[in-house]
Amino acid sequence: MKRYPLSACPLLLLGILSPHLMAGEPGGGFLEDSRLVLNQRNFYFHRNYLNNPGGQNRREEWAHGLTLDYVSGYTRGTLGLGVDAYANLGLKLDSGRGRTGTDLLPVDSQGRPEDEYSELGGAVKLRLSRSVLKYGSQTPLNPVFGTDNARLFAPRAIGFSFNSREVDDLLLDAGHFTAGNDGNSTNSDGALKALYAQVETRRVNYAGFLWTPSEGASLSAYSSRFDDIWRQHYLSVSQRLQLDAERSLTFDLNLYRTLDGGRQLAGEIDNTTWSAAVRYGQGPHALTLAHQRVHGDEPFDYLGFDRQSGASIFLANSVQVLDFNAPNERSWQLRYDLDLAAFGVPGLSFMSRYVSGDHIDDSHYRGGSNGAYGRYGEDGKRWERDIELRYLVQSGPAKDLSVRLRQASIRSSSEVARADTADNNELRVIIDYPLQLL
Repeated sequence: MKRYPLSACPLLLLGILSPHLMAGEPGGGFLEDSRLVLNQRNFYFHRNYLNNPGGQNRREEWAHGLTLDYVSGYTRGTLGLGVDAYANLGLKLDSGRGRTGTDLLPVDSQGRPEDEYSELGGAVKLRLSRSVLKYGSQTPLNPVFGTDNARLFAPRAIGFSFNSREVDDLLLDAGHFTAGNDGNSTNSDGALKALYAQVETRRVNYAGFLWTPSEGASLSAYSSRFDDIWRQHYLSVSQRLQLDAERSLTFDLNLYRTLDGGRQLAGEIDNTTWSAAVRYGQGPHALTLAHQRVHGDEPFDYLGFDRQSGASIFLANSVQVLDFNAPNERSWQLRYDLDLAAFGVPGLSFMSRYVSGDHIDDSHYRGGSNGAYGRYGEDGKRWERDIELRYLVQSGPAKDLSVRLRQASIRSSSEVARADTADNNELRVIIDYPLQLL
């Protein structure tokens, strides 16, 4: 849907709602089931590169984002009509021409960060029984086509989605999308891409299901097609076992199979990637061990937008900076979580993890005419260490305000660093404060 300047947002939102306001709809309808939330996010991002081949040694920006998010109920009757709408405003607090590139702020043609940016979008929706068809600007999240919220605002995809829960414990999910835009962009007709190949498609279709037959168990399967790039299939199984009141054991398996399709815009693709993880929890402590493998001479690739990535990579070792998805890569993860509520500080949590990858090799890449892949060399290695401290206010006027401190360090062999992400140390400070207005 078209984006508008922020100054037009209140008028447009009122225009959307006015027919229903005039109708004076009774309880349990369009207005009575509506929700209006103001989300505020304050984000500081600092990344210091070590021997960056691109020449920029530092990226540092500070920005504040506001999102007014409206979700309506449905009109009464067999077929219910509703609307979702949002308005975003991003403000520069600190940045500079030589420090851009964090994707918090858009950059003008001279390489300068914009002082502010804004947009308005929305979607219309139809409900029949427990099934919903929606068209417009959306943030779908599933293993083959997912948006995330890793910066000020989530990227948006424009198209159709269908969700159905006619059967208890079974979600049916399908979509058809033709465009998108980054979270730091106001372009309503941006590209949908293969993120690592950086080639565009103008049509993505997907369908799948999530089945939760019992508490702690789930089975999921999806299939997608990025026109003229690939066909991708996904399968996951998860099982949580409660050993006793204090101890639990959780097993997760994720598997992707990706094959080229159509005009092969990203070249030849024959890739199988999987991850397996086991998590042991005891009281406030949890320890996770994960292993991930890429079988293919090209990286495991997934959804991207003009500049930002999507979130359709449901693999254990896709972490803060790296995805550990390079050609033929093998990676291990060790993670520790601590809930400090058990020590008298409810809402405070700590996480630390270390992921190490090796055996990176695309020397046998068969390639394609555009050379989309084939840049990692052979016998590559890398690692990432993440530390996160998060506090969520539990009560009072600031209830639900959260503060996150996220630190990451990555190191790679030289060819891998040039092909993916250069060695760096990173710090993110993220403050979120949602206010429910309706």
